[in-house]
Amino acid sequence: MPEPTAIIEDFLESHALDFEQPNENTFMVTLPGETKLQTHCALVIGDHSLSINAFVIRRPDENTAAVHDWLLRKNAQMYSVAFAINELGDIYLVGRLPLVALSEQEIDRILGAVLQYSDTSFNPLLELGFSSAIRREWAWRVSRGESLANLQAFKHLID
Repeated sequence: MPEPTAIIEDFLESHALDFEQPNENTFMVTLPGETKLQTHCALVIGDHSLSINAFVIRRPDENTAAVHDWLLRKNAQMYSVAFAINELGDIYLVGRLPLVALSEQEIDRILGAVLQYSDTSFNPLLELGFSSAIRREWAWRVSRGESLANLQAFKHLID
């Protein structure tokens, strides 16, 4: 059986993914998205499992209970990873894979799931947890004649 480090490194290089390896057992991968332009994901090789940890969004400014409810409902539909919060309330995708199940195909499925869930949940989470900030930003940009291009997904929030 190939070493977990070699399997991960071969996959990341063969898919031209941007990554750093700060130590022998850790890979910091940048996944390119569409809605969320980048998702930073840590793959950490442990004694018996591979840990997956990807930052999605910071702690919501408002509607925290509704955000958490949304996350829990989404968790029931997801493959290999689940939403979690850290001690600061920031939202992550986390998961574990037994090392005996580690393969390039499984890394592809897991990183694909991380990218899909991070990308498709980004705007709904922004809308639920940051709608007041979005409205303030919209008003500020309008008052200064700034571009609203990257806020168009939230146009329906503006009165």
